[in-house]
Amino acid sequence: MPKPVLLLTRRLPEAIEARCARDYDARLNSADTPWYRDGAEIARRATETGAAGVFCAAGDPMGAATITALPDSVKVIATFSVGTDHIDIAAARARGITVTNTPEVLSFATAECAFTLMLMAARRAGEGERMVRAGAWEGWAPTQLMGVTLEGKRLGIAGFGRIGRELAAMARGFRMEIHYRDLRRAPPELEQGATFHGDDREFLSAIDILSMHMPGGEATRRWLNAERLGWMKPGAIVINTGRGGSVDDAALVAALTAGHIRAAGLDVYDGEPKVFPGYLGLESVALLPHLGSATLETRDAMGRRALDNLDAVLLRGEAAPDAVG
Repeated sequence: MPKPVLLLTRRLPEAIEARCARDYDARLNSADTPWYRDGAEIARRATETGAAGVFCAAGDPMGAATITALPDSVKVIATFSVGTDHIDIAAARARGITVTNTPEVLSFATAECAFTLMLMAARRAGEGERMVRAGAWEGWAPTQLMGVTLEGKRLGIAGFGRIGRELAAMARGFRMEIHYRDLRRAPPELEQGATFHGDDREFLSAIDILSMHMPGGEATRRWLNAERLGWMKPGAIVINTGRGGSVDDAALVAALTAGHIRAAGLDVYDGEPKVFPGYLGLESVALLPHLGSATLETRDAMGRRALDNLDAVLLRGEAAPDAVG
């Protein structure tokens, strides 16, 4: 029996591509040629190859038009991500196509990235690094690049899921006080003493640092707007490793420029890879290129998880363990 055809839209870790080539008639994109940015081209290649599965990644345009154009041979779309904002789940369901993601395996790495940004923003690490590289550092000075400590600060976690709880565990080691906002209160064994807030204003006005880990979609689009920023304490810090669309960029830039928000650290952007131009000239903003899950260990684990789902559907005719929707 011939192996199922698997279309990969992106270059993936070497071990993951090797497993794909072993178990499937794998159509790789090891050069990361950017045809993946065009949904019509993804559908054309799936049709041309008779793909049974599409192995895509975050940001690939798997909207309704792409999914409608996929051939009947496609049974499953596996995304190399937890987020599925780039996939029209309803359109896939209507076509009888299973959609899967990679939950659980990237929580610690993404929390690490959030903590990295928190330290960078609080301690002005980005500014200092740029100063040294530019040859502008003239030696130690008593008042040079003074930031703020994380010790004793109230960390507010918006979205107390796996990533948020991993961040809370790290923050406790820095003697931070944990507060969180979610749709419902977590059980005590997950809270670990954290303070739950059921109201946005109460939550934002209580904290010194906001770290955003909420899901994407219209319900959270531009959640952090001018009004909510105004509820935060003067000198507060904003960190976002969740979804770029959850922040009103113009409002955050205005709050940073006015000094109401001390600093920000961002790893995700609305419409990435584009970055809101207002951030680029602000020394008080630390910017990373969507590095949340970018560790060797995590990316391999994500690939294995995605392939486990593909194997279930295409090799064993079973339900995918991480089916979405």
